[in-house]
Amino acid sequence: MKLLHDGYYLKSLSKEEFINAQGNTGKEVFSKEHYIFPNTYLSDQEKDNINHLNKEMNATPFSLHLVIFDKEDNFVAWSYGFQENAHNYYMCNSGVVESHRRKGLYTLLLNETIKIVSEKGFQVIYSRHNATNNSVIIPKLKAGFTISNFELSDIFGVLVHLKLYTNPTRRKINDYRSGQLAPDEQINSLFNRDH
Repeated sequence: MKLLHDGYYLKSLSKEEFINAQGNTGKEVFSKEHYIFPNTYLSDQEKDNINHLNKEMNATPFSLHLVIFDKEDNFVAWSYGFQENAHNYYMCNSGVVESHRRKGLYTLLLNETIKIVSEKGFQVIYSRHNATNNSVIIPKLKAGFTISNFELSDIFGVLVHLKLYTNPTRRKINDYRSGQLAPDEQINSLFNRDH
């Protein structure tokens, strides 16, 4: 324990002690905030998927390595990514050999990745791209990804982050949070739910 001014003191607690000490204080402090936590609207199946993915993360995290070969068995396109946590799949790197571009191969890889990763139970698929990489950004936007933020990387320069929420309610909340959608009855019903 460390004594502070005016009778205050600082103390380090275990997680269990912290939860017991906090009680409802957190809810009181944040009662006027507009937070919507996914566990208030996820289905039981989605929650089971998250629990399973969380266990996998602690054992062998999920990864996906998709490759397209041409008819001569040449490696011409790929996409790989990995599980970051129980919610997020990071679509880390994709490429198409220049002579095989503009043939829909990237879109095939993208759609297959979305299908597999969504079936696996991930809530968010995200990626990072150079801000002018339209050959990747446009297909992802068409597939339902949205721009979530920008990053200045000392290695890659300006990167745009794209996210796809696999849960339709999360997609709707994202549109609401961006200012594109007014809160409807469903969104309003999610406020003030217990976390």
